[in-house]
Amino acid sequence: MAKYTTDKKVLIRVENLKKYFPLKKKSIFDKEQLYVRANDDISLDIYEGETLGLVGESGCGKSTLGRTLLQLYEQTDGRTIYYGRDIEEFPPKYVSDIL
Repeated sequence: MAKYTTDKKVLIRVENLKKYFPLKKKSIFDKEQLYVRANDDISLDIYEGETLGLVGESGCGKSTLGRTLLQLYEQTDGRTIYYGRDIEEFPPKYVSDIL
């Protein structure tokens, strides 16, 4: 991730966020669990006062990213930090109210 100098405080930092959804197995004999990689290794900083727009093709993971940040979906991996604290420390209701 590129580093830029700014006087603004980081509001939300996302580090290596991953959200995978398991696919249904075709039979009970399938040994390997397959996954859809909705979001894979996303890192970004959102600074105070900024507005972020997500643009992309249908099905590319925009809504999944938003729902994961709001804790409507559990992250498969990675960290989301809100004002220097891991967002998992906050109750989901609080997160959806402030974001």
